[in-house]
Amino acid sequence: MKREYPKQPIVGVGGVVIRDDCVLLIQRGQEPLKGEWSIPGGMLELGESLTDGVRREVLEETGLKVHPMEVLTVFDRVQKVGERVRYHYVIVDYVCRPTRGRLKSGSDVLDARWVKREELPGYRITPKAATVIGDAFEWFAERKQNSRRKQR
Repeated sequence: MKREYPKQPIVGVGGVVIRDDCVLLIQRGQEPLKGEWSIPGGMLELGESLTDGVRREVLEETGLKVHPMEVLTVFDRVQKVGERVRYHYVIVDYVCRPTRGRLKSGSDVLDARWVKREELPGYRITPKAATVIGDAFEWFAERKQNSRRKQR
């Protein structure tokens, strides 16, 4: 399927991987947003489940295996040139936890790294990615708080 100037929207998946006070970011090696920092992810393959797509994409881009826990957000990203649609993605982002592996940049990314939450403003990421990352940190904080309540 053609990514640029497609005939229909393309389904993409992303994994917002949180480890302690860090989030996993990749520096994109391809358009759209080449050179910018982002959440690991990519196109869903035909016949692949959303969670399998997240696992595959994160592994390919970062060398890490993850456990997708819950859908965090679903949104579309449309980029036009004049009236013509250059890119149209429907993206499903999952909050994930790492399970194993060793961090290394995949062939289609320029870099992959763990970034502390307070260091995020120093990275060139889209406002939507920043919001989704913030939501993932909140998701884990709520989960931790609920776990403490159950222990009382």
